[in-house]
Amino acid sequence: MSANESQPTATYDSAFLKACRREPVPHTPVWFMRQAGRSLPEYRKVREGVGMLESCMRPELVTEITLQPVRRHQVDAAIYFSDIVVPLKAIGIDLDIKPGVGPVVEKPIRTRADLAQLRDLTPEDVSYVTEAIGLLTAELGATPLIGFAGAPFTLASYLVEGGPSRTYENAKAMMYGDPELWSDLLDRLAEITAAFLKVQIEAGASAVQLFDSWAGALSPADYTNSVMPHSAKVFDAVAGYGVPRIHFGVGTGELLRLMGEAGADVVGVDWRVPLDEAVRRVGPGKALQGNLDPTVLFAGTAAVEAKTREVLDSAKDLEGHVFNLGHGVMPSTDPDALTRLVEYVHTRTAR
Repeated sequence: MSANESQPTATYDSAFLKACRREPVPHTPVWFMRQAGRSLPEYRKVREGVGMLESCMRPELVTEITLQPVRRHQVDAAIYFSDIVVPLKAIGIDLDIKPGVGPVVEKPIRTRADLAQLRDLTPEDVSYVTEAIGLLTAELGATPLIGFAGAPFTLASYLVEGGPSRTYENAKAMMYGDPELWSDLLDRLAEITAAFLKVQIEAGASAVQLFDSWAGALSPADYTNSVMPHSAKVFDAVAGYGVPRIHFGVGTGELLRLMGEAGADVVGVDWRVPLDEAVRRVGPGKALQGNLDPTVLFAGTAAVEAKTREVLDSAKDLEGHVFNLGHGVMPSTDPDALTRLVEYVHTRTAR
C-alpha cells in the first residue's frame, strides 16, 4: 500500500492530491508557497523573540504556524513549516539564518576535506519533524500536508558560497573546475535530502516538494550533466511511497522539461512562462503547478481576478493543475488578498 492510500480516504480524495495525480477535481486546488510566514500577523506574533531555526525545531510552534494559513485562507493543502537548511543544521553544519540576509555558513565547503562535514541524516536527528507532523495530521483532517526539502544544487550553492549569492561564482567554479568533487558533494546532499523527505512521508506527509530555488542560474546543458542526476536520485529514493512529487525552481523556463524528467509528478512553473506554453515544454504525463505573479496581489481585487483568469484560462487544457503563485508570498502581502484569491479560484473553477 502506498503512503497516499494509507491516508484517510478524505485526504487521498482531496482536490489537491487528485490534481497531482491528474484526476478529475471538484475545483482547482490552491495553496501558496510561503503561505505560512511573515504576511500573517498571527505568524509574526508567535515568532516574537524566536529565531528561525529554533522555530523550526519546536513541534507545537511548527504545528501552529503550519495551520495558520489553512484556517485563514481555506487553502487545499498545508505545507510543513521549516527551512531548506534544517537538515544541514541537524547534521552539525555550523550555519544560521540571519534576518535580512538568509542562511550563512560559517565554514563553506570548498575542498574534498570539507566534505567530512556532511554525515548521514538519521530520523533521530530530526525527531522534532516526526513529532510535529504527527500533531499536524491529527489537526488537518482531510487537508493534505506537503513535506519539502531543498534540492542538492540549491543546498550546494549555499554551502559552497557560504550564503546567498547572485552569481554562484564559487559553486560554478567547483562545478566546472573540479567536477568530481562537485558530483560527490551533490551526491551526499541527495542522500541527506532523500532521508529528510522520507522522515516527512513516513510521519504522514501526503506529498513532497523539492525546491531547486536557484536552478535558474544554470544552462540546460549544465543542469543535465551536473545537477539533474542528483535531483533524480532524490525523487527515485521516495518513488516507492507513492506520494506526488513536486519540483519547483525560479527562472527555470528553459529547464522545465528536464525538471520533469528528473522524476517529478508535478512541475512547478514560475510566472515567466504561461501554463499553456509550459505544458508544451514539459510534455505529457505531468501535472503543472502555478503560476500567478506574486506582485499582482498588490494591484487590487479587479487586477488580481483578471490576472487569475489568465492563469486559469491558460491551464484549461491541462490534465492536472494546482493553482499557486509563481514564487512565494511576499512578506508585505495583504492576507485578505490571499483569502479572496482562494475563494475566487474555488468559485470560478467549481465543477
